[in-house]
Amino acid sequence: MEREVNFCPKWFSTLWVSLLMMLCLFHAAKAEITCRSCQPGNKWRAQLMLKFDTSKSATGLKGEVFGNGDGTERFGAASAESQQLHCAAGSRECASGRVGYSEARLKRNTDNLRAKGEFGDGEFAKNKVSHVKTSGQPKTSDGAGFIFTTQYRKRARRNTENKLRSLASAQNQDPGEGTSSASGRRLTRSELRWSGEERRAIGPRQEELKLNSSTFALTGDSSHNQAMVHWSGQNSSVILMLTKLFDFNLNSVTESSLWRSTDYGATYQKLNEKVGAKTILSYLYVSPNNKRKIMLLTDPEVESSLLISSDEGATYQKYRLNFYILSLLFHPEQEDWILAYSHDQKLYSSVEFGRRWQLVHERVAPNRFYWSKMGLDKEPGLIHLETSISEGQALYVTCKLQNCTDANKGKPFPGYIDPNSLVVQDEYVFVQVSTAGRPIYYVSAKRDVFTPMKLPKYTLPKAPQLLSAHYKVLLAQSEDLHVISTDENRVVAAVQEWNQNETYTLYVSDTSGVYYTLALENVVSSMGPEGNVMVDLYEVAGIKGMFLANKKTDNQVKTYITYNRGRDWRLLQAPSKDLRGNSIHCVLPYCSLHLHLHVSANPYTSGNIASRDSVPGIIIASGSIGSELTSSNVSVFITSDAGNTWRQIFDEEYAVLYLDQGGALVAIRHTPLPIRHLWLSFDEGQQWNKYSFTNTPLFVDGVLGEPGEETLIMTIFGHVSHRSEWQLVKIDFRSIFNKRCTEADYQTWHLHNQGEPCLMGVKRIYWKLKPTSRCVMGTMYSVSMTSGPCDCTEADFECDYGYERRSDGKCTPAFWFHPSSVSRSCTTGMTFLNSTGYRKVVSNNCTAGVSVEYTAKRQQCPIQAPKGLHLVTSEGMLTATLGTNVTFLVFLEEGDGARTSITLDFGDGHALTYSNVSSIEDGIKHIYKAVGIYRVTATGENSLGSETALLYLHVTCQLEYIHLSAPFVAVRNKELNLTAVLWPSQVGTVTYIWWIGNNTEPVITLEGSIACMFSREGINTVTVQVSAGNTILQDRKTIAVHEYFRSHLLAFSSNLDDHNPDVAEWRLDVSRVIKNALIQATGVREDQLLVTVLPGLPTTAEFFLLPDKQLTEGKPEKTSAHLDQLSEFLLSALNQNLVQFTLRPGVQVTVYAAHLSAAPLVDTSENHSGSAMLMLLSVVVVGLAVFVIYKFKRKIPGLNVYAQMQNEKEQEMMSPANPTEATPSSQQDLAHSLEILDTEFSSRPIEVNGPIHG
Repeated sequence: MEREVNFCPKWFSTLWVSLLMMLCLFHAAKAEITCRSCQPGNKWRAQLMLKFDTSKSATGLKGEVFGNGDGTERFGAASAESQQLHCAAGSRECASGRVGYSEARLKRNTDNLRAKGEFGDGEFAKNKVSHVKTSGQPKTSDGAGFIFTTQYRKRARRNTENKLRSLASAQNQDPGEGTSSASGRRLTRSELRWSGEERRAIGPRQEELKLNSSTFALTGDSSHNQAMVHWSGQNSSVILMLTKLFDFNLNSVTESSLWRSTDYGATYQKLNEKVGAKTILSYLYVSPNNKRKIMLLTDPEVESSLLISSDEGATYQKYRLNFYILSLLFHPEQEDWILAYSHDQKLYSSVEFGRRWQLVHERVAPNRFYWSKMGLDKEPGLIHLETSISEGQALYVTCKLQNCTDANKGKPFPGYIDPNSLVVQDEYVFVQVSTAGRPIYYVSAKRDVFTPMKLPKYTLPKAPQLLSAHYKVLLAQSEDLHVISTDENRVVAAVQEWNQNETYTLYVSDTSGVYYTLALENVVSSMGPEGNVMVDLYEVAGIKGMFLANKKTDNQVKTYITYNRGRDWRLLQAPSKDLRGNSIHCVLPYCSLHLHLHVSANPYTSGNIASRDSVPGIIIASGSIGSELTSSNVSVFITSDAGNTWRQIFDEEYAVLYLDQGGALVAIRHTPLPIRHLWLSFDEGQQWNKYSFTNTPLFVDGVLGEPGEETLIMTIFGHVSHRSEWQLVKIDFRSIFNKRCTEADYQTWHLHNQGEPCLMGVKRIYWKLKPTSRCVMGTMYSVSMTSGPCDCTEADFECDYGYERRSDGKCTPAFWFHPSSVSRSCTTGMTFLNSTGYRKVVSNNCTAGVSVEYTAKRQQCPIQAPKGLHLVTSEGMLTATLGTNVTFLVFLEEGDGARTSITLDFGDGHALTYSNVSSIEDGIKHIYKAVGIYRVTATGENSLGSETALLYLHVTCQLEYIHLSAPFVAVRNKELNLTAVLWPSQVGTVTYIWWIGNNTEPVITLEGSIACMFSREGINTVTVQVSAGNTILQDRKTIAVHEYFRSHLLAFSSNLDDHNPDVAEWRLDVSRVIKNALIQATGVREDQLLVTVLPGLPTTAEFFLLPDKQLTEGKPEKTSAHLDQLSEFLLSALNQNLVQFTLRPGVQVTVYAAHLSAAPLVDTSENHSGSAMLMLLSVVVVGLAVFVIYKFKRKIPGLNVYAQMQNEKEQEMMSPANPTEATPSSQQDLAHSLEILDTEFSSRPIEVNGPIHG
């Protein structure tokens, strides 16, 4: 077990210490989501279902650890995306498995001590992962021990009331223990109580009782602010302690010391020389199956290596690593088998306890890897893991430990699953698949086929959240459904429904994990320190089926108890007398006892409630009496008869720990002052004796109990002052006991619920230590119980799926449920169980009685037509990618599946027929070879009828590029065409969004072309966005709008082609050079000339002449004459080879006038010449002929070539007077012969007859 401590020395008026405690024990685990109450032996391991974090707390510590916590634990994470799940105190299941990266921070002086249960009895679970990460570095360890951190801060006050209590109580202490200089104060309640307690416990003034203790200071480590402790376990006196100096500015460990004790912590030896004087250690691990095997991890900032010991840390061997360990998962049975998860999402395995490593798989999801379970999986070396395929998609695969090849991989779930949704726990496997934004949860029991989980029909979970339950259950990052427990062949799930804000509803399943019914509504939740939600549910250790929960009713939080796994709940009866013997008038249901169910996220930090397997029936918790649970006037209560009656033992907060398997209780006061006393009770809290454990008052940082069963040796960690070294006080309680317990020291105790002895179908009688016996139970003691069967009653049965309990207690069908429906697994000639509306509570062992009346009746499967046929894709999507496998899943809710044939028509001319439903349980695969929308039809048919299911599948391919084809210059008030050209041209269903000019609203079309016109001259911008599947691309063009203009094509001397790379940027630069050359040769004003170089070879360009409005006065006749004059002037200069420019030294380029114009000359006269029009038409016809011949000669698809040429041309028509956005062309092999025709078509104005709607 390891703990970690952080020191940030600072001078403040008061001192705060954060205690980081981490479970690092072993018998590895399964639970990923832990409950508040996952006490040793508890099987309710809270596990989060779909996006849960799989940080399982490690196990192995069999003693108790106590920390001064205020419940504000801090958690680290193995990855930035995942929140950790943390175990509740000492749970066998909760603490099983992965060690979280959690650090439960506790205040250093006992300001934050809370009552807490025993932490670990050695019965921890199976698989263990040690997530080791702190602020980007590995965090926790995996071993039997705890991690605590001290941080010197200003000592905050919990509240005025607590401070007064602390000061008042301090006045009643011995000199030197938390004394205060305040004088003249009146006695507070705490002083009066303690005075009364002392008189009651000790009687007349007597000599102070002292415990046998010794103190050891870790000399030279006063600057170290973190520590990890491992106590090897039963029959061993070895304790290892790793102290470190963690630099929060550098985010790394800069110093470390390794200490070892061989006398139960009385003395320690420094081992820095044995591991390397310059070696900086970061974490400590222990094999869960062999506590003699120790593993130390060095700080990866300095070196990445492991130090391994096989003799409880006496000697070490160093092994280099070529990867950075983030987390470890130990095999539940093989002591040398380990899985290691690296920072780059790779999973490694070792079968030699870390001496050699082998890569298992890449792209593994964090904390989504699990060892196989004996009896369920085929072989012990099998690994369950989730691999990332792409964003939003993952696969569930199984792999062999030493041979994880594609040929040896298994895929238990057909198709993709949602990322971070795989959970393998006990005999169940859970995955999630989202369809149309709504998750579908699948479960596999005993490694059978996956089936959708069925909650009551109108249980509608809210959006994804962070959840945890204290089990109070800890659930890390997850979706809207959370699996809390999978023990004893049933699943318990928590759901926050659509009408709930701060509460959750609990549901319980049948043995298959498929069908769920209501257990308890409106269970209270609270937000944890990392945004995780804490659900107030606590499982009582030692008594099967007993739980406590806080439920909100009429805006009041009340505590309820159940003895039959949630079948029935009732309020707690408050004590009849207070601590001073005064009567308490509290009448149910208006007044009752309410408990805080917070169990620390770390099993070794203090919580509010505790119970233990070794002392069934004893529960210690803090709470209040009244109409509802409050946070003020908190007292500590105890029950010795499993919640039937309660007694008040303290009227302020104390941390109470179990000693000698619960035969004695130890109480340490919650105070911000240094202490040197603790209190002991040998009679279940009825009498308390005060003992001193040190001569010098100590700020207590934490307590580590001896691993094993006796728990008679305890180590208190603390400081004398904020600058002192670590003080380790070893307390040996054996001397205070008179003898070993004998049979005469025990008595029988009958478990009951308000007098009813039959609980969970049996009568249970326990052997318990007599309150008057003061003896050591020892290692040979084990809980002894006898039981006898009870006759079944209605209380032994809960409502079956689809049924709801009425006010009279009867179960009747819900309005949405059809009791006559029969599962598809029911085959003609076979039998099925016809529900009576009831099912026996799981693990209930009643017999006879009303069993026959309430148990489902076996009947012959009826012959019926298929009903409830479902057709979905394995990914849950309505889209598929062209050329890839699409897996269709077909489900039949009712009907004879073995005699119902299934025909699946894929909608593309192919169809398949199967003889029965069972033959297609793995899905039907098909590949589509063309883009489109396909009508997929599934038909189930037998002799009695048929059923059809439809699915419209969109087969698409990736949209790679779009181009907006638009004229460079347009005529005012003349309609023009805008066209969006796609590459590839066929991608599936496409939506076009057009933003034209200054319109604030877009025009949305399903066609790639749109007509528009501009009413004002000037520069206008047009943007088109194309949405195809999950892809949205856009292109933008700038259009110069003018009333009149002339345009001519330009040609160049052939040497320009040798230097034309045919890219957009080059054309833009050359356009500017050509414009300047024209201006220099002709004197045309810059604002009257636009030039653009067209794409393709040979190199061509086009220039546009704009009128001088001041000169022409806006009159058409003058404008036309002016443009004709300018045009002739420029053409004359071109024909005389007056326009030249230098491309580079030695490359002189001449510009010529081409014979065809890409745009018609605008005729401003009212009378048109017929011969001129005929000539123009002839030119167009000749151009078309050239176009067709050349196109087929080049074998370039006409539409694509035209589109791409326009793409290049329109983007590059730029000039200083008309800046545009240049977009590089994706096609550089376009034919230049098309440019003239394309320019002519694109430049021709078309009149717009209707308005443009924006």
